[in-house]
Amino acid sequence: MAQFPDAVEQVLRLHAQFIHAVVSALRDRAQLPELQEQLRAAEQAGWSKLAAAIRHIIDGRRGEDIKLGLDEEDRILVDAILRGINNPATLPPIQQPDGAAAAPGLAAMIQAAGSGDVKAFSALANMAEQMVRAGGDMARLGGIMRRLVDGERDPDKLGKGMGPLGKELLFNLLDELAKLRPH
Repeated sequence: MAQFPDAVEQVLRLHAQFIHAVVSALRDRAQLPELQEQLRAAEQAGWSKLAAAIRHIIDGRRGEDIKLGLDEEDRILVDAILRGINNPATLPPIQQPDGAAAAPGLAAMIQAAGSGDVKAFSALANMAEQMVRAGGDMARLGGIMRRLVDGERDPDKLGKGMGPLGKELLFNLLDELAKLRPH
């Protein structure tokens, strides 16, 4: 039986890029405008309490009180950010997404959601929220999930603003969706 990482490690892996972005912006204040944009996107995706806690950190607050009202996942992120500020060696490693491995499962979920499967649609919506929260290409991919569910397949439109890794994942995803399309 496969061994899965514990919940804390899963959260850290999923949000490593975001954690690094926050710590990096605190070390290099020139990056704060981009971080503020990510925080606005996080708020729009329903993560307003986490965004508020991170803004407290930006303002120099480090006390335990900034975690009041946060859910477990958000507390894990805030703890990782605070540890990373004090010791960058504690930051979780950023793992590049493997488009070839992720695409088949994601395509199946998109196909099922597009066919009216409510559970698949709900799971995909939750995944998209987490992707938006991760920032970068993952945020852009999370932002186009609804368009993919609705049948959009134009790689130029969907990949607008994505970097090479994001486009690679998108192209793999579109290839997998094409395989699932009824002939």
